[in-house]
This record gives sequence, structure tokens and C-alpha cells, in this order.
Amino acid sequence: MALKADPTTEQVAKKAAVIDEISAKLREADAAVLTEYRGLTVTQIAELRAALRPTGTEYKIYKNTLVRRAATDAGFGDQLDTLLVGPVAVAFVKGDAAGAAKALRDFARATPALVLKGGVLGERSLSTGDVDALAELPPRDQLLSQIAGLFQAPLAQTASVLEALLRDTVGLVSALIDKHPEEAAASSADAAVPGTAAGSDRSEGGAPETAEPETATPEAEESAAPSADTPKAAPETASTEEEG
Repeated sequence: MALKADPTTEQVAKKAAVIDEISAKLREADAAVLTEYRGLTVTQIAELRAALRPTGTEYKIYKNTLVRRAATDAGFGDQLDTLLVGPVAVAFVKGDAAGAAKALRDFARATPALVLKGGVLGERSLSTGDVDALAELPPRDQLLSQIAGLFQAPLAQTASVLEALLRDTVGLVSALIDKHPEEAAASSADAAVPGTAAGSDRSEGGAPETAEPETATPEAEESAAPSADTPKAAPETASTEEEG
């Protein structure tokens, strides 16, 4: 004959599982808003859940004692403890916090039985006024579009500047070629022969002449050194005429 489980032990296990569930939801949520649902009908609660669903929000009702213990385990005991008075439901936001706050505020305006009590956004506490202020922000998709626009504008301006700079550079090169066609042709001919430079000497066989490096000897350095009686040459002055 199978023994029946102790009702007290079973209840403790169920409460512990619910506490773990609430604690996990608080840790994973981007925000959590506590509301008092006294006076709401089952139909109205279903309508509120439907309004919150597009924002990635789950609206759950738990006993305050379990939420209090779960909040302590999740590290939100100080922020949520004073809000757990009366019949309280928790909106776990995992997505668009501004959209969820707006849905809650609009529903509370249409249905006064829903009272916004506050909550947490990340690690920051939210008052009722904070929830209203959060509801005034643009939806998440609109914010992302605005941020993307801020990034795209400088990129477009940079591309325009680079395009104009490239266009001016091409025009300048074209003007120089038109002004000095002979010099441009000579530069092109020199560039076509590898290993040679403009104005360099070539041997009769077509190969460039190479000089063997000379090694300096102490006698050569001594004979090359100027004596004290040798007059110094006057310094040459740079010509002011520009080379062609």
C-alpha cells in the first residue's frame, strides 16, 4: 500500500517552486511593474494581458508573501517590499518597457480599478510618477529607428565629402596633364622602363652603368681633409627662380 505524501511537505514544496519561479522572472525581466487589481473582473484582466502581450510583458498574480520572499532572493527586496500591500499583480516586462508602461497607464485611465504602484527598471526603483514618465517615451521600434537615423546621417555626410574630394582631385590631375603634356608624356615613358629614372645615364649596351663602391682608407681620409691654409669657398646662394 502506497503511503500518501504529507500535505504540509507538499505545500512547502509547491511554495518553494513558486518562489523560484517568481525570482527567476524578476532576474530575467528588463522591468517589473506592480499593480493593484482589486475590482477587476476576469474579463478585464484578460484584456489587460492581451494589451501587454505585444510589448513582451507577462501579467501574473501571486500571493504577496511569495513575491516578497522571491524579491528578496532576486535582490529586489528593498525596492518592492513596501509595494506589496493589498491584492498585487506583477507585470514582468521582457522587451519594450516604455510600451508596457504606456499600455498599463492607458488601461488604468480607462479602468480606474487598476492602480499602478511602481516597480523596478533594471536595478533602479520606479515610482508611480516614473512609470508615467516611462510611458511618455517613444516605443522601442521608434527609438531604434531614431538611433539608426543618427548613425546614418554622419555616414551620408562623410560619403558626400569623400566624393567631392575625389572629384576635385581628378580635376586637378587632369588640369596638370593639359598644362604640361610633354612632362606628363616623359614621366609615363620613364615609368614604363623598370629600374630606370628620368635623366639617368645608360651605357651603350642599354644596361645602366654601375660604379664599384670605394672603400675609404686612412691615407685617403687624411689627404682629403682640408688644411688650415686652404681658403674656404664662399657659400652658394639658392636661386630664387623656380625650376620648370
